[in-house]
Amino acid sequence: MIVPRTSREEILEKLGAKVAGRVPIFIASAGNGLVAKLLEKAGVDCINTFSGARLRANGMGTMSMMWPILDSNQQTLDYTEQDIMPALAGDAFVCACINANDPLRDMRTVLERLKSMGVVAVSNIGPSISYIDKDSNIYKVLVKSGITFDNEVDMLGLAKKMEMVTVALAFDMEDSVQVVEQARPDIFCFHAGTTKGGMVGYDSGEAIEETARRTEEVYEAVRELAPDTILVAHGAAMETPEDAQYMLDHTSGHGFWTGSSTERLPIERAVLEAAQEFASLKFRDRADEES
Repeated sequence: MIVPRTSREEILEKLGAKVAGRVPIFIASAGNGLVAKLLEKAGVDCINTFSGARLRANGMGTMSMMWPILDSNQQTLDYTEQDIMPALAGDAFVCACINANDPLRDMRTVLERLKSMGVVAVSNIGPSISYIDKDSNIYKVLVKSGITFDNEVDMLGLAKKMEMVTVALAFDMEDSVQVVEQARPDIFCFHAGTTKGGMVGYDSGEAIEETARRTEEVYEAVRELAPDTILVAHGAAMETPEDAQYMLDHTSGHGFWTGSSTERLPIERAVLEAAQEFASLKFRDRADEES
């Protein structure tokens, strides 16, 4: 097996051409090689790997990655190298979402490891402290102990200096402005909230109109700081292709990032339907057959 390689220049040239041609950029997460292979075949530009996606592949919700049941960075490094990279033909590039707040790892070493396996794009969502509400006690305790958004910003800045494509992600206006202003990412994704739907999705009750409105507010602020940054949407009420189309029609972004929508939810539906068909089979009455 020889894994296809690409470069920062090739990736940005391809994405730039799509932006210029008004073709939506499509980023999607994959928790295993089969999903990654299917996403690439469907035409996805970027496949994200992170511990939350791997947990989704095991039937858990994305947010289970916030509980200390695994070494998030080790999970991402291992399955990206062993499962995802060998499954791809090279049409899509891989972006690894890593935990910049890992107290046991030097981020430069993690980034070098990624580059050595052919991954030249990185994001700060694996996991991010931004998942935790800022007015909560646990957020304050984590920040006091050195788990900060600043570390995520610094990691993205270092990655860009190392000639990697950087995909920044933030959950509110304050963090969005900070990460764009300080890290100057190539791609910025506004995370509107956990995707609803399916067996473990969380529905906050927000409609797609509100998700689009909040996303556009952040886009406008980011564009003032860095007009050339590629903007993509993710999460909350954006569950279906129709929802993603609404986001394209009602925001000024350049595309979208799917997680559960193109991974957990389709698998739940397809496997359940196929298995139910098999489970409904019955033995025929031999007497009826003979007559």
